[in-house]
Amino acid sequence: MRFCVVGAGFSGAILARHLSDKGHSVLLIDERTHVAGNCHTERDDKTGVMLHSYGPHIFHTADDRAWAYVQRFGTFRPYVNRVKAISQKKLYTLPVNLLTINQFFGKTLSPAEARAFIASKADSSITHPKNFEEQALSMIGSELYEAFFYGYTKKQWGLDPTELPASILKRLPVRFNYDDNYFNHPYQGIPEDGYTAIVENILRSDSIELRLGVKFESLTETFDHVFYTGPIDRFFQFRLGRLGYRTLDFERIDVDGDYQGAAVINYCDGDTPFTRISEHKYFAPWESSQFKASVAFREYSRLAGEGDIPYYPIRLVNEKKTLESYIALARETPNVSFLGRLGTYRYLDMDVTITEALNACDEIDQKLKEEAVIPTFFVDPT
Repeated sequence: MRFCVVGAGFSGAILARHLSDKGHSVLLIDERTHVAGNCHTERDDKTGVMLHSYGPHIFHTADDRAWAYVQRFGTFRPYVNRVKAISQKKLYTLPVNLLTINQFFGKTLSPAEARAFIASKADSSITHPKNFEEQALSMIGSELYEAFFYGYTKKQWGLDPTELPASILKRLPVRFNYDDNYFNHPYQGIPEDGYTAIVENILRSDSIELRLGVKFESLTETFDHVFYTGPIDRFFQFRLGRLGYRTLDFERIDVDGDYQGAAVINYCDGDTPFTRISEHKYFAPWESSQFKASVAFREYSRLAGEGDIPYYPIRLVNEKKTLESYIALARETPNVSFLGRLGTYRYLDMDVTITEALNACDEIDQKLKEEAVIPTFFVDPT
């Protein structure tokens, strides 16, 4: 069979490799001139530092299958994401932990004391938080919320926190110990040669034809089935309207030596226009000492326009209604499956993207064996 896979990020690459390994002919296209999508990494010509071209990506997972899969195609070095934060001209550690609490309030609380102290700060009258702000106030009270979350969240999403769902904050832990590892997954790391090398290794197959700089709309060939990982609204030429995304702009900073001495520092105050600064040599601590110069990036978040790279789906009320209409339209479209972050309009970490792609491969195999219809969606995109 002849398949077309649209998008050479992790979802598309995994699908293309699996189909080719099963003996099928695969055309994989991407409109960018490189593979790996927003995970793309490359050596900086000026400094030699490995750059995360579309912002920092740290691989973290509890999924044995996802972890085993990526290690087939490259060496992952251990990496712990230790985020710092500047609030009101003082520096703290994130996520909010016992050190953060003691620093911020000028105390030396034990874990039990800190738990009781924060409980006394929390707004106990909020029993069913309706939005981001209420969720924060019910968890940590107004002082920590205003210092670390209010301004940063407004900049990141371009909305008042009262307009955002409470579920966003549920992903951010508060710890009553000194653990400053931003993630709590058992497997954490960054590939030694970058993410692009991982994807290139996935795609090493004679049965995959890779075309870069090619838009799906320009194809005139026919295929038995198309797997589409691009924006679902774009597939239908935005006929029902555009789905909302946040995009990112990066301002480069070149310095001799070190710039900030850490991989990521968040700037939490609302009057600072950028959200964070990332110094990329610190994402590869095994080689960071060899670089005499350094490169960092200020990161700005804004609403995505027509020509911008979509990063984070907004998924508020109006977008959800539009998404439901596109889902219905997609289900009426034969021989096309939608998957991945853009194809299902969901925020997905890398490991979830990989797991869903591997699960989709399993389902495709089963449908082909049964000579049944391949699903339009492999997960519920709502």
